[in-house]
Amino acid sequence: MKPWLLLCLFVAASAAAHTARTILVFGDSISAGYGIRVEIGWVALLQAKLDRQGYGYRVINASVSGETTAGGLDRLPRALALHRPRIVILELGGNDGLRALPIAEMRANLGRMARLARAARAAVLLLGMRLPPNYGPEYTAQFHRAFVDLARRQRLAFVPFLLRGIALQPALMQADGLHPNERGQPLLLANVWPALRPLLHK
Repeated sequence: MKPWLLLCLFVAASAAAHTARTILVFGDSISAGYGIRVEIGWVALLQAKLDRQGYGYRVINASVSGETTAGGLDRLPRALALHRPRIVILELGGNDGLRALPIAEMRANLGRMARLARAARAAVLLLGMRLPPNYGPEYTAQFHRAFVDLARRQRLAFVPFLLRGIALQPALMQADGLHPNERGQPLLLANVWPALRPLLHK
């Protein structure tokens, strides 16, 4: 192949990659695929579904196991600048709750991340979480209400509970009782998809 043709193909491929619409999944171990093979996690299943249905998005998984909202807030500006996403799926807060960190701080961090994403011209989908009952009724109620209130105040696309229909089913959870297993991954995607789909444009 002639050098000039190779150069043209390279420039075309680079331009296509540069203009590809991107979904940034910004979460913790549930989205990072803790305890399972990454290629069978819900984020990988999302990419496959988008490809099958011709949406033309690439999915970037910037999730980190153990991440808190404070850590996410530190990382997000660079991720936004690097990937320039059209959509940010924000899946953080679970580790704040498990560590019994202040709910007001968690809510403020999530709110700042949502504003940063919108300032970067990305739509935001917030994935809500719930805590096990052993954290006490007051704390667990306040924890979940933080997601609901933030979604309402900022008018965010919202999934009230990412693990709906999964968390209380031992057959769908890993032995730690916190992370969905391989069988639970398609159900995670099923919970996300109805809220994500209106944000997509073919």
